[in-house]
Amino acid sequence: MLEKTQAIEIFSQAGALLEGHFRLTSGRHSNQYMQCAQVLKYPAFTEQLARHLAEVFKDDGVELVIGPAMGGIVVAYEVARQLGVLGMFTERENGQMALRRGFSIEPGQRILVVEDVVTTGGSVKEAIEVVEKLGGQVAGVGVLVDRSNGSVDFGVKQAAVLSLDITSWEAEDCPLCREGKLPLVKPGSRA
Repeated sequence: MLEKTQAIEIFSQAGALLEGHFRLTSGRHSNQYMQCAQVLKYPAFTEQLARHLAEVFKDDGVELVIGPAMGGIVVAYEVARQLGVLGMFTERENGQMALRRGFSIEPGQRILVVEDVVTTGGSVKEAIEVVEKLGGQVAGVGVLVDRSNGSVDFGVKQAAVLSLDITSWEAEDCPLCREGKLPLVKPGSRA
């Protein structure tokens, strides 16, 4: 298991924590952004971070790992590899999260939902809905970075490699917008 200082060192070495004025996937604004793609491009870092999650859930009977596209794809693959199970991903189809590409879930199958970063938990909640709609049982939720510092509750066992209290604001309450000094940037996969 990684200690918080070890996890922070990995993200720092990878240049994953950005400073500026960001519009998050949730629509909220923040002065910091965790660009997990920067850490996931390093296989050794990815293996270490995923090992942390695999250790947490190794005794929970996980039969399948699913992550929402884009951020959860690499995480799902590596956690699944370490647990010795299949890894899949959900993706948007006509604006709705879905399981595509011939992926399927067996009724009652125990599924771990993973993601790179959680702020409000919207993508994870959508992936959970897909799993439950298809008859799967959510065994837990694992994330690399929990920006909510534990305030998002998925109603199942959950774990984060790193929990941070990174400030974010509703767009209309953003002090950075009021100051007008920093341009608003939309990083990530949904520009």
